[in-house]
Amino acid sequence: MAATTTPDMATPAEVRAQCEKFRETFQKLRTEIGKVVVGHSEVVDGVLTALFAGGNVLLEGVPGLGKTLLVRTLAQTLSLPFSRIQFTPDLMPADVIGTNVVMEDQETGRRKFEFQKGPIFAQVVLADEINRATPKTQSALLEAMQERSVTVAGQTYKLNQPFLVLATQNPIEQEGTYPLPEAQLDRFIFKIIVGYSQLDDLMTILDRTTATIHPEASKVLDGPTIIEMQQLARGVIVAPHVKEYVARLVLATHPMGSMAAGGPNGPTNKYIRCGASPRAAQALMLGGKVRALVEGRYHVSFADIRSVAAMALRHRLILNFEAEADRVDPDALVKQIVDLTPTEPVKAAV
Repeated sequence: MAATTTPDMATPAEVRAQCEKFRETFQKLRTEIGKVVVGHSEVVDGVLTALFAGGNVLLEGVPGLGKTLLVRTLAQTLSLPFSRIQFTPDLMPADVIGTNVVMEDQETGRRKFEFQKGPIFAQVVLADEINRATPKTQSALLEAMQERSVTVAGQTYKLNQPFLVLATQNPIEQEGTYPLPEAQLDRFIFKIIVGYSQLDDLMTILDRTTATIHPEASKVLDGPTIIEMQQLARGVIVAPHVKEYVARLVLATHPMGSMAAGGPNGPTNKYIRCGASPRAAQALMLGGKVRALVEGRYHVSFADIRSVAAMALRHRLILNFEAEADRVDPDALVKQIVDLTPTEPVKAAV
């Protein structure tokens, strides 16, 4: 992919060419992943959107739905170092980030500490069944996911870019799982729900997995090209009224706030204990920018924001006891908030 230029530097023809190249690459990734992963088109689009938005992804679903296969297939399409960390209750933080070990110089016989890097130092990291590890081990990922660095014994090591954590988890109601802390959930740009396959997809899965032919995905992108595409996405234009809509949508999740969805008796005040953070607004904005490019536009629409709202908000809303008693579905709650948040800008005070 050719070097990108910012919107104020590029001509309209160059902008159209960049958008078209982005769409072609996005579609090629879809196609290559589709050679191995059957169905789940919305899940694939969500993961690719997060990749070009520069964020981490949490995939949730019961065992056996292809979450790990999706991540491994994505890694096959990217020319980046890949590592898989299988999270278990006995996994320790040092098993993830690495540790200092004593090394002896063969010539002098002197001993010194040398840092042995852990699997987090890859660029595409699969954190498999992340909620089966203890909170202490889960927290080892926090700095890497947000600051793209690792600190051990006072020494900070920068991670190579681009860097992406794709975590899978089983529903927290299942035995042997530990709910992820809110601070870690907030570091995932999207939480994507992986559901069951439909009849036709399941039949195709049987054909592919019980025969002698095993399809594989081909390489599509390298690191520098991914960074260029991420920078192109960040340069997508957002009109002031769309930016305000993103801010109001996040504020609509704050209970007792002046913009709480539905007012004093609305769903926000009734069911939410703690609303979304500024990271949610960033996720909505970046996800909307990528979706705009996929649609062939260099500006973000309200529809682009709404298309990523569930992925960006479902894991950032902390529900109260009343929501648990009423068995409120977070996705249904997000839809209510989106429906109750108008797109018209707030009128300036007279």
